[in-house]
Amino acid sequence: MDIAIYLAAALVVAVTLYPVAWLLVHTYLEFRGARVVTCPETKEFAAVEVNAKRAALSCLAGQPSLRLSDCSRWPERAPCGQECLRQIEQAPGDCLLRNVLERWYAGKRCVYCGRGLDHIDWLEHKPALLSPDGRTLEWQEIRAEKVPAALDSHRPVCWNCHIAQTFRRLHSDLVVERPSREHVRR
Repeated sequence: MDIAIYLAAALVVAVTLYPVAWLLVHTYLEFRGARVVTCPETKEFAAVEVNAKRAALSCLAGQPSLRLSDCSRWPERAPCGQECLRQIEQAPGDCLLRNVLERWYAGKRCVYCGRGLDHIDWLEHKPALLSPDGRTLEWQEIRAEKVPAALDSHRPVCWNCHIAQTFRRLHSDLVVERPSREHVRR
């Protein structure tokens, strides 16, 4: 009989806490990650991060209270009014760096092999960029606030071609260029 009471109490607690836990996790996930916004003061791009823990905890009292935990303009401009948060409040997903990149890659093809880049594996094989000087770059090599400018001047490269081009650049003495099989058959 005692076990049934404990199980019933545990079930009541779980059912009561589930919506709260879901709200906390959902809000935390919605506001975490690097974002690119236009700084209201300078009218230039800035990379910011929202304090996702604060947003999640404050959502229990109603609306999430957003504050920045980091900005590419800090520490020089740290005492700013954080007016850029309005951009995040209006469209949290639009300025998330990952979403900006996904929208840019959608419908594009690798400049080397022509492979479509619609499906992106963000954990292991992220696509790269081909810079105007012919060098392939991974995203962590570009500061987040510089990404919008890079999207205007760089071209898309799939992970496999990025690895091949990087190897070719770093170990050119080990690379042997062979004509394609189509060229040999003729």
